[in-house]
This record gives sequence, C-alpha cells and structure tokens, in this order.
Amino acid sequence: MNTDIINIIDVLYVIYFMLPAYMANISGLVFGGGRALDMGITLSDGRRLIGDGVTWRGTAAGTLIGLLVGSIQGLLSGSVITGAITGILLGFGALMGDAAGSFIKRRLRIDRGRPAPILDQLDFVAGALILVSPLRVLPVDQIILIILITLVLHLSANIIAYLIGMKDVWY
Repeated sequence: MNTDIINIIDVLYVIYFMLPAYMANISGLVFGGGRALDMGITLSDGRRLIGDGVTWRGTAAGTLIGLLVGSIQGLLSGSVITGAITGILLGFGALMGDAAGSFIKRRLRIDRGRPAPILDQLDFVAGALILVSPLRVLPVDQIILIILITLVLHLSANIIAYLIGMKDVWY
C-alpha cells in the first residue's frame, strides 16, 4: 500500500477484509437480547463481569453472520474454507473484542450505554485482528487505515441507528 496517498483501492480492500467483523458487530445490536454472556456474574468490585449488553444470542448471531460473510468472500475468491475460517475468526473476534471492551468499561466504572471514546469504536477491531492473526497478519499501514475507517463508519452507523430508534444514544 502506498503510504503517501491513500487511494480508493486501499480503502475498499480493508473494508472488504473487515466486512465479517463489521457485520458481526452490527449483528449483535440487531439480533442481540436475551441471556447475558456473563450469566449475571458480579465481581468483587460490585460490578458485572461484562453486563447485559453482550448476549449469547447476539454472540451466536454475529459469529454466524461473520461465517456467512466470510464464506461468500471465500466463494468469490475461490477458497470457501479459507473465507469461512477468516469470517469466523473476524466475526467471533469482533464480538470478543466488544465483550473485552465492556469488561474494561465496567472496571473503569463506566455504565452500560455511557461513552468510552476510542474504546467503544475500536475494541471490536482489536479483537478481530488479534483472533485472525494466526491466519493473516496485516501490515501496519493497513491496520492504521482500518482504524481510521472504522472510527468514521462506527460513528456514522451509531448516528443512523439512533435516528431510526435502534439505539438510545448517538455515540
């Protein structure tokens, strides 16, 4: 990737690569609800392990969406197995990154739905990239581009979800 100029090909490539993670992350909101992933566990600090925002149903749905998107990408590229594995790793990784972000927010005494700038936008990216790293390690310039694009996409998606009534806050 040319580090002097970000071109549209670079942007499209990283969005395409991260699509299973992006779609898995959105799926948690759309298909979530039900029993919390942390099963209601409260730690010695009096706060929940993760909280009600991360659910079994959202995690399962998001992982399946990541698998589906990755499989379609694999079909398009000629390797469904590689696409499926990449999709699962990115999708599940995104959801585990989001759960880790919720864990950190609880330890920092930040309540569910309250903002934690940068953490809220990038926890799922970190989880996805960490989980997919045994299969694929991206160059630093692509990771930086993913971070920049994700900040814009995440904020835009949250504003839209707020405007259509899917979220209570715009961030």
